[in-house]
Amino acid sequence: MLGLIGILVIFAMVFGGYLAAGGKLGIIFKALPFEMMIIGGAAVGAFLISNDMSAVKQAGKDVGKVFKGPKWKPEDYRDLLCLLFELIRLARQNPVAIEEHIETPGDSPIFSKYPKILGDKEAVALISDTMRSASMNYDDPHQVEEVLDKRMEATLHHSMHSSHALQTVADGLPALGIVAAVLGVIKTMASIDQPPEILGKMIGGALVGTFLGVFLAYGFVGPFAGKVKAVVEEDSHFYHLIREVLVANLHNHATNICIEVGRQNTPSHIRPSFSDLEAALKGVKQDAA
Repeated sequence: MLGLIGILVIFAMVFGGYLAAGGKLGIIFKALPFEMMIIGGAAVGAFLISNDMSAVKQAGKDVGKVFKGPKWKPEDYRDLLCLLFELIRLARQNPVAIEEHIETPGDSPIFSKYPKILGDKEAVALISDTMRSASMNYDDPHQVEEVLDKRMEATLHHSMHSSHALQTVADGLPALGIVAAVLGVIKTMASIDQPPEILGKMIGGALVGTFLGVFLAYGFVGPFAGKVKAVVEEDSHFYHLIREVLVANLHNHATNICIEVGRQNTPSHIRPSFSDLEAALKGVKQDAA
């Protein structure tokens, strides 16, 4: 919703200010289809050249994050802590019983309580792989911690690709606007024998290219890239929480301490309150009884 409001504000302020200053939209509307074809087409072509098909598809999906916002909500962090609590408690009570849950999470009654988390392959794999490592009795928990750090760094780097790709397009759009403007000037020079009022309109139409390139770069594509980056970084806290809890488990802290470590290391705006989490954990304990 906020993204749509931002787009409306951009159009209202830019074109409203132009009209208030006495500008006329006719010349912009006349040149817009051709300038957009040149600039937009060149930008799309360059984007296709610099990315493979999977990256192009992913970028298309990630643009939706500008309007949807982060995937993980505060209640999802609470559910994640409850899930980890159940898994850690079971692993300590019965190390053999935990195997069926981490080997086939899709069939696990514990994971099935949290369908949104179960639907995220990376979150499930991170939990399962780390708990499997714990069952192997690693002599040094820091080894697992280092592997987790590298894995999460690689995942974040991959998730940031769409943001980097969009930012590259934003950086190139002003130059593509100049290309469109130069083509317009070339067209104008071919009609140099025309009256000044006609030449003026042709030059104005050529300058629409420069305007459009800068407008798209700094008004839309650049902010889109920034928003995608912010959402990806926000969602990465979810996986960071998994790391914190399971690393605490590897160090053999009490189950409640492991969960509290994860809660405390969650950013305040998405951190479940102690009382809210305590009530949720009581429900988990009652269900298990």
